[in-house]
Amino acid sequence: MNAPDMITTSHGNSPDKRPLSMFRTADGANHLLTFAMVCCLFCLSGLCNGMIDVLNKHFQNSLQVSKAQSALVQGFWYGGYFLLALPAGLFARRYGYRGGILFGLIVIVIGCVCFVPVTRIVGSQTVIFTVFLLALGLVASGFTFIETIANPYATVLGAPETGVARINLAQSCNAVGWIFGPLLGGAFILSKTEAVNTSNAGLYVPYLIVAGIVVVLIIAFSLVPVPEIHAGQESRPGVDGKVHERPLFKEWHFVLAVVSQFLYCAAQTGIFSFFINYMKDPAYTPLLPLWVADWLPANMKYSQAGAWHITEYCASAMLSLAFVLFTIGRFSGSAILRRAPAHRVLGIYASCNVLLMALVFLGLGWVSVIALMLSFFFMSIMYPTHFALAIRGLGERTKVASSWMVTAIVGGAIMPMFMGWLADRYSMRIGFLMPLACFAFIACYGFFWKRTFVRDMAPDNS
Repeated sequence: MNAPDMITTSHGNSPDKRPLSMFRTADGANHLLTFAMVCCLFCLSGLCNGMIDVLNKHFQNSLQVSKAQSALVQGFWYGGYFLLALPAGLFARRYGYRGGILFGLIVIVIGCVCFVPVTRIVGSQTVIFTVFLLALGLVASGFTFIETIANPYATVLGAPETGVARINLAQSCNAVGWIFGPLLGGAFILSKTEAVNTSNAGLYVPYLIVAGIVVVLIIAFSLVPVPEIHAGQESRPGVDGKVHERPLFKEWHFVLAVVSQFLYCAAQTGIFSFFINYMKDPAYTPLLPLWVADWLPANMKYSQAGAWHITEYCASAMLSLAFVLFTIGRFSGSAILRRAPAHRVLGIYASCNVLLMALVFLGLGWVSVIALMLSFFFMSIMYPTHFALAIRGLGERTKVASSWMVTAIVGGAIMPMFMGWLADRYSMRIGFLMPLACFAFIACYGFFWKRTFVRDMAPDNS
């Protein structure tokens, strides 16, 4: 067995740096086309995830909910991942990769179309908020199948030694979608003037656009090859010469990955969800310099008391700019992870984010704003890298392990509500202590992963 941080070809011990070799399996088949289609799924997922990040601030305006209550948007979105990830893994095991992907896409279409009647419901603010959350939960249920299947599938569409780099490359497309999500959602939802938008009438439009995209993907996945490829088994044989498949809860590199992924999703979702709140909080975001105000278009600025401020739409555009940094981090991370140990890169990136969250907490004006945006770059590789490190060496248990890793996304459902509660009770600045603590744990997991993995792959004496 190769050392955990070695990158070799399937035909020898020397590193293979040819780009297309990433998609060639041991039987010589090239899966570049299938991988490209999987990348489209990641792009779609990023688009819809980016759209929900503008809903928090919008519902605070349109339905007068608190920051903690608005975090229920993420609660219902990621709660769907928690409830259905394990069933999705079992579904994929029974009906294969293609069956699971098509089922997930069909559910997404149904959920998106539901937004049309939802925006026309008349009732109390509580009723309207609830039906919006239920529609979001349905869309999220479809993405649960996509995430559960696409992540492990990306790792097996080529040599196992390049699985980490491959999943980061696929997730780079997720980041591309995230760039356009706030722009698409913000264009129909957020205010472009000093006055806030309190109407939900146009909320269905971006989701109908998504439904159209998904229909095209359903047709494509019905036609392109989606081969069933099984992950390799890396555990060493026991004393009797046989390979013993231990329960997953005894694989500590996997168990700790679930915990670390939970905390990463908590930190990421909290930062994404309350980015616009931080940008629109006059206590932290400094005034616009005159030269910047002259450069910005009219729908991104307004003047008040002789000073220039950003609109909510501008804040959503800044969120998209932060996602550009996130995307750059994903693509550069994919290249770095072909040459550097994945666990060490994870530890270093998480440590950088501990420092950046400390700067955000200190409320240093533009320094804190820049630190908040830079944190997107260092978050970029964390989700896929956790995934690849967790399922390494699990063989036929990979699909079930993948389900547990997707279940860990529930961190994005629970912890942002705690972050919102901190912001409501104290301040938005205090709320950012939550992601700081999460990144500290992730750094420890990254730096100690190799030791844990080697112990898990030791001979089984049972």
